[in-house]
Amino acid sequence: MEKSEKSADVAALSFEAALSELEEIVRKLEIGKSSLEDAIGAYERGADLKKHCEKKLMEAKARVEMINLS
Repeated sequence: MEKSEKSADVAALSFEAALSELEEIVRKLEIGKSSLEDAIGAYERGADLKKHCEKKLMEAKARVEMINLS
């Protein structure tokens, strides 16, 4: 899967799904039984998921602020 396809895949995830996948990646990396290439791929995926979760949280925060201003 190319980088743009991976990004599109992450962008389609809900916050909860992305967070759950990120937590699973962290658990697997903490165990340390992956090959170096697998660990690097997991880390890259985790970074994309983290950015996605942060974006979703910022969007939610903006929506709540708009509600409070109404």
